[in-house]
Parts: sequence; structure tokens; C-alpha cells
Amino acid sequence: MTNRMLALPKVDLHLHLDGSVKPASLIDFAREIGERLPTEEIEGLLPYMQVEGECKSLIDYLNKFNFVGQFLHTPAALERAAYEVVEQASAQRCMYIEVRFAPQLHRKLGLTVEDAIHYVVRGLMQGERDFGVMSRCIAICLRGHSEELNREVIRAASLFLGKGIVAVDLAGAEAAFPPELYRDIFAMARERSLPVTIHAGEAAGASSVRAAVELLGAGRIGHGVRMREDDAVVELIMQKRIPLELCPVSNLQTKAVDSLASYPIREYFDLGIPVTVNTDNLTVSDTTITKEFELLQSSLGFSEEEIARIAMNGAEAAFLQGEEKQGLLDRFGGQLALWLSEIR
Repeated sequence: MTNRMLALPKVDLHLHLDGSVKPASLIDFAREIGERLPTEEIEGLLPYMQVEGECKSLIDYLNKFNFVGQFLHTPAALERAAYEVVEQASAQRCMYIEVRFAPQLHRKLGLTVEDAIHYVVRGLMQGERDFGVMSRCIAICLRGHSEELNREVIRAASLFLGKGIVAVDLAGAEAAFPPELYRDIFAMARERSLPVTIHAGEAAGASSVRAAVELLGAGRIGHGVRMREDDAVVELIMQKRIPLELCPVSNLQTKAVDSLASYPIREYFDLGIPVTVNTDNLTVSDTTITKEFELLQSSLGFSEEEIARIAMNGAEAAFLQGEEKQGLLDRFGGQLALWLSEIR
């Protein structure tokens, strides 16, 4: 099964840069800025970078980011981390990825927001050239940050729109900072023609998903697993055909769902909602996009035809525009048809 699912052409739309740093690279990043790590043994570093066993909550999960984030403040670190995410995606037969990060979290050594975006985009572009994976960036605004800090992100992202940036996002402690607090920020994004995806329905309920769509203009929802707590919100997402960026392994780890048996992807899929499958964080969650799709087949009973439909949903939900988007759809559809036609 592994080789079969590895061969599936894939898209990863919900992929955090700082959650996907390789431990060996983190050692180099720390040395570059003269910071000490608890250990320079890769196995010893993993407990600081990766969820092990039971994770108590989203907050517990997010603490892994705080550790890694201390060492991502130089041009070289940001560029290399981005490049290596493309390399990792290539090994899983991804054809397109969108890598997201919060530029305000990478400035302690003097980088501007524009600098941070520039170096991440540069790493992604070099990765695309070397590995053949189309790679774009999503800039994250953060819950709990001031309005001015988030406005800086919107302004900088708009400068890179069509030059590596494809959208903006809102992430962080969802339950403590509801979407309506950020109405003006995302009005500014829409004025600048920036597509919007919002983390919602992960640590907070269905009302968070509704507000993300109706108040913030979300064209996609990051996670959305808890929207089923309100049938009216499910209906809204279904009618508007808003893609969901589901991340099964991560959603289980953060307790967005109680168990795999209660994971709503089958329910959403059968309703015709355009669900997509993504990794969230390669290192923090110890996952790959291949593992995520294998889970659909081995534990959730999805057929190969249904898995192919979900994979195609990912390509269709990409924030690319115009000819670039059509080119991806044509190539991806062709590869998917070949995969389905192969002798099983």
C-alpha cells in the first residue's frame, strides 16, 4: 500500500514552515546565531520539536513552534528551511505546495516583514527549480498581535502577490481570539486582492467557521473539523463550496476530534464539500502527505477513486490564478488519470 500511495500525485495546501524544519538543520541555525540548544543530538532534539504520544491541547502542540522559532531569524535560515520543505514535498510526489509562515515571528535579529517574506519566497523558488514542485507562500497574520503588526503583514504580502505570495491567513489561539476581532485586517486584504484562508473550527466551534467566511471573506478554511457542531454552518460551507484544509494526523493530536472514528472527513466528503488532505506540520506531527492519504484508505475506508477525488480537490483549491492554475490542473489531472489506470 505504501508504494501505491506514494505514487499518488499530491498537493499540500496547509503546510507550516516552522513546523516542518529538519532537526539537523535546526542545529546549524542555532550555531549560526550563537544560540545553545538543549542538545545537538538529533534524537535528543525530537522531544522539543515533535509531538510524542498524547498531546493535551492545541496550546501544547503550539509550544513546539515556540522552540523552533527561536532559531529562524536570519536570511540563511529562512531560505534553507523553505528550500528543504520543497525537498521533503518532492520525496512524497507533491506537484504543488503552499507553505505558510508568520513573518512577524522571524524579526528578532533585524529583518523586516518584507525581508522575511523575500527569503522564504527565495528558498521556495530555488526548491521549485531544483525539485520540480510548484511552491508558493501564504503570509500569516496572528491572533493576539496588534492591529498594526497584522497590517504590516497585509501590506508586505500585497507587494509579493503574484511574486511568490498567493494568500494571507489568520492563525494562533483560535478560542481566545475570535475571527470578528480581525474584520478590519482582512477587509484590508480583500481591498488589495489578497485571497484569504483562515484557521477556524479547530480549537473553537462552528461559529468560528461562519465568522471566518462571512466577516473575514475566507475562500478556504484551515481545518474546519468542528463546523459540524452546527448544521447551518455545514450548509453554508456546502452551498458556497468552500474548500476545507483538513490535516488528519494534526487534528487528532490537537484534540480537534476525539478519535479517528469521529473524524468528519467522510461526512463532509459525502455531502460534496471540497475536502482536501494536508500535513500541517511535517516535523511537529511526524507526518508526510503520503501518511495522511494512507490513513484515509487504511482507517477511514476511502476507495482509490475517492482518494483521487480528494487529491484533485487540492489542485482545484490552489490559490494560483489564471494560466498558472490551469496549467497545474491539466498536469495534475493527467498524472492522476495515469495513477488510477495503473494495474493495482
